[in-house]
Amino acid sequence: MPATQPRPEQLENLAKRAPDGPLYMLNLLKFKERAEYADGRETDLTGRQAYNLYSQGVIKLILALGGKPIYFGLCNALLIGDGDESPWDSVGVIEYPSIEAFQKMTSSAGYADVHVHRDAGLEHQVLINMLSIEQAMAAAGAS
Repeated sequence: MPATQPRPEQLENLAKRAPDGPLYMLNLLKFKERAEYADGRETDLTGRQAYNLYSQGVIKLILALGGKPIYFGLCNALLIGDGDESPWDSVGVIEYPSIEAFQKMTSSAGYADVHVHRDAGLEHQVLINMLSIEQAMAAAGAS
């Protein structure tokens, strides 16, 4: 089954390996054709539209914590790989000031309020913590 939530061991791994300083998260997103809400509400929203409701709410939380979107865009054409089209609908990179800010946001009541739209709209997601150039060089022992 496609993943849309982190497993406990993935959260533990991030907490152990999180860099000092900013946390960069790469989001690869695949949307449901039609939004499906867990509470059974009827909706005419597409998965993308439901996810956009989540995005509008979560970006306010990210900005309030000192984070920011670095990039967010729709996938257009597959250049390398197999298949006729990209397996992803959208890609985004978000910067959080720290792992603590990310954890504070994801455990907040405001996040829980908008998260229902994320769940309704997402079919599959890959979320990868990336190191900045400076963080990668420091991890490699370069100066």
